[in-house]
Amino acid sequence: MFALRGEGYTTTWMALAGDALEFLQRTPVDLVVLDVGLPDITGFEACRRLRRFSEVPVIFLTARGDEVDRIVGLELGADDYVVKPFSPREVATRVRTVLRRSGPAAQTRAAGTDARPGEFRIDRERLQIHYLEQPLQLTPHEYKLLLHLVAHPQRVFSREQLLEAIGSVPDAGYERNVDGHVKSLRAKLRQIAPDAEPIQTHRGFGYRYSPAQG
Repeated sequence: MFALRGEGYTTTWMALAGDALEFLQRTPVDLVVLDVGLPDITGFEACRRLRRFSEVPVIFLTARGDEVDRIVGLELGADDYVVKPFSPREVATRVRTVLRRSGPAAQTRAAGTDARPGEFRIDRERLQIHYLEQPLQLTPHEYKLLLHLVAHPQRVFSREQLLEAIGSVPDAGYERNVDGHVKSLRAKLRQIAPDAEPIQTHRGFGYRYSPAQG
């Protein structure tokens, strides 16, 4: 916390997840650093409850660094994952990176709120996205990709950024797989609305979600 204050951030520390969740329901914040090993409930359960009412970025702190925990954390909607022991400077760097990547538009978006009424509806508990009130049958990567795009309307993301969003390590030979995920997503959206194009390509840059007008 001292390292974050030294970087110019305003911080609030709480020992119990229950107290923190009550605080977050009434107080907008830019980011949550969440310890997995909390006294009352696990950080994973706290994140699951948080996602019922907020899309605020989350960074997990944990002593359990195995791949299973990392995947669970990302599937719950975490933005990053830091394994103990770590340096305060590392946490400050991760915070700065996540805030830069998330942008102001995504910091307090409600998890169950439509990106636009009648267009996309997110159900995080069931890992389900509805498009024009029709449920989409998505792979895990398609779900995470669409969730990330819908949470940041009009923002253009590179393939590398989208790989990070779905929890994959950017690799020169893998970035083009994002094109395959987007192609599959578009096909599923067109089955519901053939003339709509909510996911748009910016050649040489990447992709963005553009909400329907009107």
